[in-house]
Amino acid sequence: MQLRDAEWDLATYPSLKHREQVVMRFCSEDKVPMVRIHSECFTGDVVHSQRCDCGQQLDASIAAIEAYGCGYIIYIRDHEGRGIGLTEKLKAYILQNEGLDTVDANLKLGHVVDSRDWSEAIAILKNLGVSAIKLLTNNPEKVKAVADSGIACEQLSLSVEPNEFNKKYLATKAERLGHTASQQSGGK
Repeated sequence: MQLRDAEWDLATYPSLKHREQVVMRFCSEDKVPMVRIHSECFTGDVVHSQRCDCGQQLDASIAAIEAYGCGYIIYIRDHEGRGIGLTEKLKAYILQNEGLDTVDANLKLGHVVDSRDWSEAIAILKNLGVSAIKLLTNNPEKVKAVADSGIACEQLSLSVEPNEFNKKYLATKAERLGHTASQQSGGK
């Protein structure tokens, strides 16, 4: 499949949750692959909402992998809204409009802060024979899950340009979830 300036291979893997996972592979060189384990985000990836940085991170990951020469995008379905689903995520948006941050909105709706499970992505990496990766993420829990699985993992943080709609969201992810700074312009 042609993406941007490169031809990518596309494959699907069966999921324990009855929705297949998508793997995109670009590799023109033999080296440790750069990997983005990307949680499904309809609002950011499909309709390009400015409330999150998901679409920007996906685009930046594709560009980084193409520039590097070898890597995978593992697109994990059923991860919308840190695992709460699109309907609940939209309810959380209403609470955020009322002043709650992304963490407190999820908690007020009766959800945990982050219910995502990285085991399917890890199983895919192992199935692909990957033993070491350069992981494109700002999420320390994702890095820990991959490293704890026995896959050597070097974290590469992603930078996005904040906007008026996601500044608070990005700050909350850094302050309350321990994400590395994902903002450009001096980490504003």
